[in-house]
Amino acid sequence: MKKMNKRIVDFFLKLAVALSIIFGIHIALLFFLKIYIFGNLIIPSYYVNYFLAAAIFILLIKLKKKHSHILGFIFMIGSFLKFVVFFIFFYPIFKLDGAITIAETTSFLVPYFSCLIVETFYLIKLLNSEA
Repeated sequence: MKKMNKRIVDFFLKLAVALSIIFGIHIALLFFLKIYIFGNLIIPSYYVNYFLAAAIFILLIKLKKKHSHILGFIFMIGSFLKFVVFFIFFYPIFKLDGAITIAETTSFLVPYFSCLIVETFYLIKLLNSEA
């Protein structure tokens, strides 16, 4: 149980650090391009992706012992769930003006892919671990 908690905390911290760095770069790029920095639901996008990635990772940790053979499928379902959240909550707001801009698209996809990379790294680590 202690090892499980350490893995979860380690994942949470590394994901938070990675997303903070990516967010800083993302905001700097928006500033440089003179695009409104905090528009396009950028902050909710980062939060939603962080918390969904955290929930998916906790689920993977909990299911590792008894269901390690399906962890990859659960991971893919989690990624699909993120897109469902996007299409239910973000897409309708982005579509209000009749078009979706690149800034709106990247406000969701940048944190999505950033989380996906960290999650994939940790899933590989989890599958290769003995305990």
